[in-house]
Amino acid sequence: MIAFSSIYFITYNNVHRDISMELHKTSDISGNQKQNPNPNPNIKDGSPNFNDDNVPQDRSLSFSLTTDKKGVIESYFSILNMDSSFYDEAKTAALSENSVTGEFKLEGNQWAYLRQTNGDGYKITFLDVTSQQSILTNLIYTFLVVAFVMLIIIFFISKFFANKSIEPIKDAFDKQKRFIADASHELKTPLAVISTNVDVLLSSGEDNINGSSKWLYYIKSEIERMTKLTNDLLYLTQIDYSDIKMISSNFDFSQATQNVLLTMEAVIFENNITLNYDIEPNLKIFGNIEQIKQVVMILLDNALKYTNDKGTVTVTLNKHQNNILLSVENTGDGIPKDCINQIFDRFYRVDKSRSRNKGSYGLGLAIAKAIVEQNKGKISVKSVQGVSAIFSVEFPV
Repeated sequence: MIAFSSIYFITYNNVHRDISMELHKTSDISGNQKQNPNPNPNIKDGSPNFNDDNVPQDRSLSFSLTTDKKGVIESYFSILNMDSSFYDEAKTAALSENSVTGEFKLEGNQWAYLRQTNGDGYKITFLDVTSQQSILTNLIYTFLVVAFVMLIIIFFISKFFANKSIEPIKDAFDKQKRFIADASHELKTPLAVISTNVDVLLSSGEDNINGSSKWLYYIKSEIERMTKLTNDLLYLTQIDYSDIKMISSNFDFSQATQNVLLTMEAVIFENNITLNYDIEPNLKIFGNIEQIKQVVMILLDNALKYTNDKGTVTVTLNKHQNNILLSVENTGDGIPKDCINQIFDRFYRVDKSRSRNKGSYGLGLAIAKAIVEQNKGKISVKSVQGVSAIFSVEFPV
């Protein structure tokens, strides 16, 4: 509205300045021409010569009148062939105004006038400004149409960007709701087991402790599961929101990976799984060594859980351009395409029943992703369903 108003008022002032200049030019030209003493312009003997070099051929329609003090027309200069009543009405309209300049409408046209004192009377110059007024009127209509169209366009553009800006908030809110629901569900199961076993113990009466050892073992097992769950949740919270900076340094990533493989090697072989690895030596990165080792442990543990019987886990570590690339591949069912984008979400598990039996809460990969990003790295996953899954981690050299 400010832009359109500014354009309109600038155009308005320019048009009226041009009208004023044209009126003064017309007044000067008419002053140099022979005036017709007969107020009836239908008598053409006194009409000006249209071929006169002093009369511009491309200017707007105009005429001028000379009157006495009482407003009686004494002479006129006109290129129009109009009745005397027309000039009388024009003269009356101009003299009725208190201003020396102004505009009025006559016989469907818009006229501007300039009234000047001329001896004992007035000289009044008239100029047809219908086209100029049409320009201003059309400009207003154009602005209204453009403004209406632009408001509609701006509405949809604003709605689009508003929805885009709200998407992360909506996504965070949905994740929060899912997190609360999943955490409540995970805590509910061990609490129910503990409560049931305590009830059994209380109902056993005077039985000795040996007879109750089975129920105590169940309670201890569920407490350990709850402890692990709460520790993982606290760890994730610390990574996400803690202002405490972890101690980082340059360390040998190759050696750290080999150390983790040594601790996991026996477990992998016990599960009848083949372990292959290719680790390029002396690859160093900058980060927190304990966190990075935890990432390797999580990826190996995840591969171990989802490798098929007599399957293979392959670990490779090498330099790729300006990055150090760690890859952990396992044969098995792989990951469905519709699950790839959610695999790093908290509490997300592709096969929830199988994961629960293996003691998984779906927090491991979320922790790994948080650690990798905190150490300026990137983590990704590729999978061929029914064949294998490959988790890749990149760190800058």
